[in-house]
Amino acid sequence: MHLILFLIFAAVCVAGAVNLLAQRHPINSALSLIAVMAALAGEYLLLGAEFVAAVQVIVYAGAIMVLFVFVIMLLNAGVEEQTKGSRVAVLFGVPGVLTGAVLTAWVLLRHSGTEAVALGALPGHPIEIAHLLFHDFLLPFEVTSVLILIAIMGAVVLAGKPEAEERKAG
Repeated sequence: MHLILFLIFAAVCVAGAVNLLAQRHPINSALSLIAVMAALAGEYLLLGAEFVAAVQVIVYAGAIMVLFVFVIMLLNAGVEEQTKGSRVAVLFGVPGVLTGAVLTAWVLLRHSGTEAVALGALPGHPIEIAHLLFHDFLLPFEVTSVLILIAIMGAVVLAGKPEAEERKAG
């Protein structure tokens, strides 16, 4: 049963990632990213990491995606200009993607580690995760939050109306 659920969540995750790249509208891409994050939370549940699954849904699919959608709407992204792409990208990109996919599949099949593990033997107790997050990795955690804040402030500045600058100059 776990294998069937794993394959379902994996299919949803891959389909959401492909849809994320295929969408033309940024809001639809953000919604596809939420589907990917929800499927990953399902994978975490299968691994017995309930806390990580809850954090995945609350923090990433909730708070971070609200920030992404806010910035997308703030920028008022219109229709993007579409190009056909270059021949060099097709000539090197398609064989590169195929080679990467074959190598990834070979590594996963050869070193999959599919032996059974007892449910309690998996790491991920909430106290251990909290200790790692707020003690050992406190600086990277805080630096990441500051970088996200700076990126949002930069988006606000870049999305500023140019009419205000024209009034000052004129």
